[in-house]
Amino acid sequence: MGSGATRAAAARSLSTSSSQSARVAVMGASGGIGQPLSLLLKLNPAVTHLNLYDIVHTPGVAADLSHCETRAVTQGFVGDDQLKASLEGAEIVVIPAGVPRKPGMTRDDLFNTNASIVANLAKAAAEVCPKAFVAIISNPVNSTVPIASEIYKKAGVYDPLRIFGVSTLDVVRANAFLGEAKGVDPADVNCPVVGGHAGITIIPLISQCSPKIELPEDKLKAMTERIQDAGTEVVKAKAGSGSATLSMAYAAARFTDSLIKATQGQSGVVECSYVASDVTEAPYFATPILLGPNGVAKNLGLGTLSPFEEGLLKAAIPELKKSIAKGVEFVNKNY
Repeated sequence: MGSGATRAAAARSLSTSSSQSARVAVMGASGGIGQPLSLLLKLNPAVTHLNLYDIVHTPGVAADLSHCETRAVTQGFVGDDQLKASLEGAEIVVIPAGVPRKPGMTRDDLFNTNASIVANLAKAAAEVCPKAFVAIISNPVNSTVPIASEIYKKAGVYDPLRIFGVSTLDVVRANAFLGEAKGVDPADVNCPVVGGHAGITIIPLISQCSPKIELPEDKLKAMTERIQDAGTEVVKAKAGSGSATLSMAYAAARFTDSLIKATQGQSGVVECSYVASDVTEAPYFATPILLGPNGVAKNLGLGTLSPFEEGLLKAAIPELKKSIAKGVEFVNKNY
Protein backbone atom coordinates (compact mmCIF):
# COMPACT_ATOMS: atom_id res chain seq x y z
CA MET A 1 0.00 0.00 0.00
CA GLY A 2 3.06 2.26 0.01
CA SER A 3 5.64 2.55 2.75
CA GLY A 4 5.20 4.53 5.94
CA ALA A 5 8.22 6.61 5.00
CA THR A 6 6.65 7.55 1.68
CA ARG A 7 3.41 8.45 3.43
CA ALA A 8 5.23 10.52 6.03
CA ALA A 9 7.00 12.50 3.36
CA ALA A 10 3.72 13.06 1.52
CA ALA A 11 1.98 14.19 4.68
CA ARG A 12 4.67 16.67 5.64
CA SER A 13 5.24 18.29 2.29
CA LEU A 14 3.44 18.28 -1.03
CA SER A 15 5.18 18.13 -4.40
CA THR A 16 8.45 20.04 -4.45
CA SER A 17 9.70 19.59 -7.99
CA SER A 18 9.57 22.93 -9.75
CA SER A 19 9.91 21.10 -13.08
CA GLN A 20 6.38 19.80 -12.61
CA SER A 21 3.41 21.77 -13.83
CA ALA A 22 -0.31 21.24 -13.47
CA ARG A 23 -3.43 23.18 -14.34
CA VAL A 24 -6.11 22.68 -11.70
CA ALA A 25 -9.70 23.95 -11.54
CA VAL A 26 -11.53 24.05 -8.20
CA MET A 27 -15.31 24.07 -8.63
CA GLY A 28 -16.90 25.51 -5.51
CA ALA A 29 -13.80 27.46 -4.52
CA SER A 30 -15.54 30.01 -2.29
CA GLY A 31 -17.01 27.46 0.11
CA GLY A 32 -15.91 25.98 3.40
CA ILE A 33 -13.82 23.29 1.71
CA GLY A 34 -13.07 25.26 -1.45
CA GLN A 35 -11.18 28.12 0.19
CA PRO A 36 -8.69 26.11 2.31
CA LEU A 37 -8.32 23.60 -0.56
CA SER A 38 -7.50 26.44 -2.96
CA LEU A 39 -4.92 27.77 -0.51
CA LEU A 40 -3.25 24.36 -0.21
CA LEU A 41 -3.17 23.98 -3.99
CA LYS A 42 -1.76 27.50 -4.38
CA LEU A 43 1.06 26.41 -2.05
CA ASN A 44 1.82 23.31 -4.13
CA PRO A 45 4.86 24.14 -6.30
CA ALA A 46 3.65 21.78 -9.04
CA VAL A 47 0.48 23.80 -9.64
CA THR A 48 1.12 26.45 -12.29
CA HIS A 49 -2.47 27.49 -13.05
CA LEU A 50 -5.29 27.55 -10.50
CA ASN A 51 -8.77 28.39 -11.76
CA LEU A 52 -11.35 29.06 -9.04
CA TYR A 53 -15.06 28.77 -9.85
CA ASP A 54 -18.15 29.39 -7.74
CA ILE A 55 -21.49 31.17 -7.92
CA VAL A 56 -20.26 33.95 -5.59
CA HIS A 57 -17.08 35.60 -4.24
CA THR A 58 -14.46 33.85 -6.40
CA PRO A 59 -12.84 37.03 -7.79
CA GLY A 60 -12.12 38.04 -4.20
CA VAL A 61 -10.82 34.62 -3.19
CA ALA A 62 -8.57 34.58 -6.28
CA ALA A 63 -7.29 38.11 -5.61
CA ASP A 64 -6.50 37.17 -2.01
CA LEU A 65 -4.66 34.00 -3.00
CA SER A 66 -2.79 35.75 -5.81
CA HIS A 67 -0.83 37.68 -3.15
CA CYS A 68 0.81 34.45 -1.93
CA GLU A 69 4.39 34.26 -3.18
CA THR A 70 4.00 31.07 -5.21
CA ARG A 71 4.03 30.61 -8.96
CA ALA A 72 0.47 29.40 -9.52
CA VAL A 73 -1.39 31.93 -11.64
CA THR A 74 -4.73 32.25 -9.86
CA GLN A 75 -7.91 33.40 -11.57
CA GLY A 76 -11.49 33.65 -10.29
CA PHE A 77 -14.59 32.83 -12.32
CA VAL A 78 -18.11 33.49 -11.09
CA GLY A 79 -21.60 32.41 -12.18
CA ASP A 80 -23.04 30.29 -14.98
CA ASP A 81 -21.73 32.63 -17.67
CA GLN A 82 -18.11 31.92 -16.70
CA LEU A 83 -18.43 28.22 -15.89
CA LYS A 84 -17.01 26.90 -19.16
CA ALA A 85 -14.20 29.47 -19.22
CA SER A 86 -13.10 28.28 -15.75
CA LEU A 87 -12.53 24.78 -17.12
CA GLU A 88 -10.51 25.67 -20.21
CA GLY A 89 -7.13 23.92 -20.17
CA ALA A 90 -7.81 22.14 -16.89
CA GLU A 91 -5.91 18.89 -16.36
CA ILE A 92 -7.46 18.18 -12.96
CA VAL A 93 -10.96 19.29 -11.95
CA VAL A 94 -11.67 19.12 -8.21
CA ILE A 95 -15.32 19.43 -7.17
CA PRO A 96 -16.06 20.40 -3.55
CA ALA A 97 -19.18 22.39 -4.59
CA GLY A 98 -22.43 21.86 -2.73
CA VAL A 99 -24.13 22.40 0.60
CA PRO A 100 -22.51 21.11 3.82
CA ARG A 101 -24.12 18.83 6.37
CA LYS A 102 -25.81 20.27 9.43
CA PRO A 103 -26.58 18.49 12.74
CA GLY A 104 -29.08 15.68 12.23
CA MET A 105 -28.45 15.49 8.47
CA THR A 106 -27.05 12.44 6.76
CA ARG A 107 -24.98 12.71 3.59
CA ASP A 108 -28.04 11.40 1.76
CA ASP A 109 -30.06 14.40 2.94
CA LEU A 110 -27.78 16.50 0.74
CA PHE A 111 -28.66 14.48 -2.32
CA ASN A 112 -31.23 16.63 -4.10
CA THR A 113 -29.21 19.85 -3.95
CA ASN A 114 -25.76 18.43 -4.55
CA ALA A 115 -26.83 15.96 -7.26
CA SER A 116 -27.88 18.82 -9.56
CA ILE A 117 -24.73 20.82 -8.78
CA VAL A 118 -22.39 17.92 -9.58
CA ALA A 119 -24.34 16.95 -12.70
CA ASN A 120 -24.17 20.49 -14.12
CA LEU A 121 -20.45 20.85 -13.36
CA ALA A 122 -19.75 17.42 -14.87
CA LYS A 123 -21.72 18.35 -17.97
CA ALA A 124 -19.56 21.46 -18.47
CA ALA A 125 -16.30 19.56 -17.81
CA ALA A 126 -17.31 16.77 -20.22
CA GLU A 127 -17.71 19.41 -22.92
CA VAL A 128 -14.72 21.68 -22.19
CA CYS A 129 -12.01 19.37 -20.78
CA PRO A 130 -13.16 15.77 -21.33
CA LYS A 131 -9.69 14.30 -20.73
CA ALA A 132 -9.17 16.05 -17.37
CA PHE A 133 -9.11 13.97 -14.21
CA VAL A 134 -12.22 14.64 -12.12
CA ALA A 135 -11.92 14.40 -8.33
CA ILE A 136 -15.34 14.54 -6.66
CA ILE A 137 -15.73 15.65 -3.04
CA SER A 138 -19.39 16.75 -3.05
CA ASN A 139 -21.50 14.48 -0.86
CA PRO A 140 -23.02 11.98 -1.04
CA VAL A 141 -19.92 10.71 -2.88
CA ASN A 142 -21.47 7.23 -3.11
CA SER A 143 -24.05 8.79 -5.47
CA THR A 144 -22.28 11.82 -6.96
CA VAL A 145 -19.50 9.76 -8.60
CA PRO A 146 -22.08 7.62 -10.46
CA ILE A 147 -23.90 10.87 -11.38
CA ALA A 148 -20.76 12.37 -12.95
CA SER A 149 -20.02 9.09 -14.72
CA GLU A 150 -23.52 8.91 -16.21
CA ILE A 151 -23.23 12.52 -17.43
CA TYR A 152 -19.91 11.64 -19.12
CA LYS A 153 -21.49 8.55 -20.69
CA LYS A 154 -24.32 10.64 -22.14
CA ALA A 155 -21.73 13.08 -23.55
CA GLY A 156 -19.86 10.16 -25.17
CA VAL A 157 -16.56 10.93 -23.39
CA TYR A 158 -16.69 8.56 -20.40
CA ASP A 159 -13.37 7.14 -19.21
CA PRO A 160 -13.71 5.23 -15.91
CA LEU A 161 -9.96 5.62 -15.30
CA ARG A 162 -10.31 9.41 -14.94
CA ILE A 163 -13.25 9.89 -12.54
CA PHE A 164 -12.50 9.61 -8.81
CA GLY A 165 -14.45 9.91 -5.61
CA VAL A 166 -12.18 11.52 -3.02
CA SER A 167 -12.49 9.16 -0.05
CA THR A 168 -9.01 10.14 1.16
CA LEU A 169 -10.47 11.79 4.26
CA ASP A 170 -11.47 8.36 5.60
CA VAL A 171 -7.84 7.22 5.25
CA VAL A 172 -6.52 10.43 6.82
CA ARG A 173 -8.89 10.00 9.78
CA ALA A 174 -8.00 6.33 10.23
CA ASN A 175 -4.29 7.19 10.22
CA ALA A 176 -4.81 10.03 12.70
CA PHE A 177 -7.01 8.05 15.11
CA LEU A 178 -4.86 4.88 15.01
CA GLY A 179 -1.64 6.85 15.41
CA GLU A 180 -3.09 8.68 18.40
CA ALA A 181 -4.40 5.44 19.98
CA LYS A 182 -1.05 3.68 19.64
CA GLY A 183 1.31 6.61 20.27
CA VAL A 184 2.67 6.50 16.71
CA ASP A 185 3.23 9.54 14.48
CA PRO A 186 0.08 9.53 12.30
CA ALA A 187 2.24 10.48 9.30
CA ASP A 188 3.89 7.06 9.62
CA VAL A 189 0.56 5.18 9.67
CA ASN A 190 -1.10 3.86 6.52
CA CYS A 191 -4.51 2.25 6.99
CA PRO A 192 -6.36 1.45 3.76
CA VAL A 193 -10.08 2.33 3.87
CA VAL A 194 -12.32 0.68 1.29
CA GLY A 195 -16.01 0.59 0.36
CA GLY A 196 -17.76 3.93 0.14
CA HIS A 197 -17.74 7.32 1.84
CA ALA A 198 -20.71 7.27 4.21
CA GLY A 199 -21.52 5.46 7.45
CA ILE A 200 -21.35 1.68 7.29
CA THR A 201 -20.01 1.76 3.71
CA ILE A 202 -16.71 3.05 5.16
CA ILE A 203 -14.56 -0.04 5.83
CA PRO A 204 -11.18 0.58 7.50
CA LEU A 205 -8.88 -2.41 6.91
CA ILE A 206 -7.06 -2.18 10.23
CA SER A 207 -5.73 -5.73 9.73
CA GLN A 208 -3.73 -4.38 6.75
CA CYS A 209 -2.46 -1.29 8.56
CA SER A 210 1.21 -0.36 8.31
CA PRO A 211 2.86 -0.45 10.84
CA LYS A 212 0.88 -3.43 12.16
CA ILE A 213 -1.63 -2.33 14.77
CA GLU A 214 -3.39 -4.88 16.97
CA LEU A 215 -6.59 -3.95 18.81
CA PRO A 216 -8.72 -6.14 21.09
CA GLU A 217 -12.16 -6.92 19.69
CA ASP A 218 -14.07 -4.26 21.65
CA LYS A 219 -11.55 -1.54 20.79
CA LEU A 220 -11.45 -2.65 17.13
CA LYS A 221 -15.24 -2.26 16.92
CA ALA A 222 -15.13 1.13 18.66
CA MET A 223 -12.29 2.39 16.43
CA THR A 224 -14.09 1.22 13.27
CA GLU A 225 -17.29 2.98 14.35
CA ARG A 226 -15.37 6.17 15.16
CA ILE A 227 -13.81 6.20 11.68
CA GLN A 228 -17.23 5.55 10.11
CA ASP A 229 -18.91 8.32 12.15
CA ALA A 230 -16.04 10.82 12.15
CA GLY A 231 -17.87 13.26 9.89
CA THR A 232 -20.76 13.42 12.35
CA GLU A 233 -18.24 13.97 15.17
CA VAL A 234 -17.14 17.19 13.44
CA VAL A 235 -20.68 18.29 12.54
CA LYS A 236 -21.66 17.98 16.23
CA ALA A 237 -18.50 19.72 17.46
CA LYS A 238 -19.15 22.65 15.13
CA ALA A 239 -22.66 22.92 16.64
CA GLY A 240 -24.50 23.87 13.49
CA SER A 241 -21.79 26.01 11.90
CA GLY A 242 -20.65 23.46 9.33
CA SER A 243 -19.09 20.09 8.62
CA ALA A 244 -15.53 18.82 8.08
CA THR A 245 -13.92 21.48 5.89
CA LEU A 246 -10.27 21.81 6.94
CA SER A 247 -9.52 18.09 7.18
CA MET A 248 -11.41 17.53 3.91
CA ALA A 249 -9.40 20.28 2.22
CA TYR A 250 -6.18 18.65 3.46
CA ALA A 251 -7.30 15.22 2.22
CA ALA A 252 -8.34 16.61 -1.17
CA ALA A 253 -5.04 18.49 -1.54
CA ARG A 254 -3.19 15.27 -0.76
CA PHE A 255 -5.21 13.33 -3.35
CA THR A 256 -4.74 16.06 -5.99
CA ASP A 257 -1.01 16.09 -5.29
CA SER A 258 -0.89 12.32 -5.77
CA LEU A 259 -2.67 12.70 -9.13
CA ILE A 260 -0.13 15.34 -10.18
CA LYS A 261 2.81 13.13 -9.16
CA ALA A 262 1.39 10.13 -11.02
CA THR A 263 0.67 12.11 -14.19
CA GLN A 264 4.20 13.50 -14.10
CA GLY A 265 5.61 9.96 -14.15
CA GLN A 266 6.30 9.25 -10.48
CA SER A 267 5.91 5.51 -9.88
CA GLY A 268 4.33 3.77 -6.93
CA VAL A 269 1.72 6.46 -6.14
CA VAL A 270 -1.16 4.75 -4.33
CA GLU A 271 -4.33 6.33 -2.91
CA CYS A 272 -7.62 4.77 -1.85
CA SER A 273 -10.37 6.15 -4.08
CA TYR A 274 -14.01 5.44 -4.90
CA VAL A 275 -14.03 4.47 -8.58
CA ALA A 276 -15.86 2.34 -11.15
CA SER A 277 -14.94 -1.16 -10.02
CA ASP A 278 -15.46 -4.87 -10.53
CA VAL A 279 -13.80 -5.84 -7.24
CA THR A 280 -17.21 -6.47 -5.63
CA GLU A 281 -20.78 -6.65 -6.95
CA ALA A 282 -21.12 -2.90 -6.34
CA PRO A 283 -20.30 -1.09 -9.63
CA TYR A 284 -18.40 1.62 -7.73
CA PHE A 285 -16.16 0.82 -4.80
CA ALA A 286 -13.17 2.37 -3.01
CA THR A 287 -9.94 0.39 -2.87
CA PRO A 288 -6.24 1.25 -2.99
CA ILE A 289 -5.53 2.46 -6.52
CA LEU A 290 -2.13 2.62 -8.22
CA LEU A 291 -2.23 5.95 -10.04
CA GLY A 292 -0.52 6.55 -13.38
CA PRO A 293 -0.34 9.04 -16.25
CA ASN A 294 -3.84 8.01 -17.44
CA GLY A 295 -5.48 7.89 -14.01
CA VAL A 296 -6.21 4.43 -12.62
CA ALA A 297 -3.15 2.34 -13.56
CA LYS A 298 -4.20 -0.67 -11.46
CA ASN A 299 -6.92 -1.43 -8.94
CA LEU A 300 -5.07 -3.12 -6.07
CA GLY A 301 -8.23 -4.73 -4.72
CA LEU A 302 -9.17 -5.73 -1.21
CA GLY A 303 -6.25 -7.90 -0.12
CA THR A 304 -6.98 -10.48 2.57
CA LEU A 305 -9.80 -9.43 4.88
CA SER A 306 -10.20 -10.49 8.50
CA PRO A 307 -13.50 -12.14 9.50
CA PHE A 308 -14.54 -8.84 11.15
CA GLU A 309 -13.84 -6.94 7.91
CA GLU A 310 -15.73 -9.55 5.88
CA GLY A 311 -18.75 -8.74 8.04
CA LEU A 312 -18.32 -5.01 7.39
CA LEU A 313 -18.14 -5.67 3.65
CA LYS A 314 -21.31 -7.75 3.70
CA ALA A 315 -23.19 -4.93 5.47
CA ALA A 316 -21.81 -2.23 3.14
CA ILE A 317 -22.65 -3.71 -0.28
CA PRO A 318 -26.48 -3.34 -0.16
CA GLU A 319 -26.15 0.28 1.05
CA LEU A 320 -23.64 1.08 -1.68
CA LYS A 321 -25.73 -0.47 -4.43
CA LYS A 322 -28.75 1.54 -3.30
CA SER A 323 -26.78 4.84 -3.35
CA ILE A 324 -25.29 4.07 -6.77
CA ALA A 325 -28.70 3.22 -8.25
CA LYS A 326 -30.08 6.48 -6.83
CA GLY A 327 -27.37 8.46 -8.67
CA VAL A 328 -27.88 6.65 -11.97
CA GLU A 329 -31.66 7.09 -11.72
CA PHE A 330 -31.26 10.82 -11.04
CA VAL A 331 -29.36 11.36 -14.30
CA ASN A 332 -31.72 9.17 -16.32
CA LYS A 333 -34.72 11.15 -15.05
CA ASN A 334 -33.26 14.65 -15.32
CA TYR A 335 -30.67 14.64 -18.11
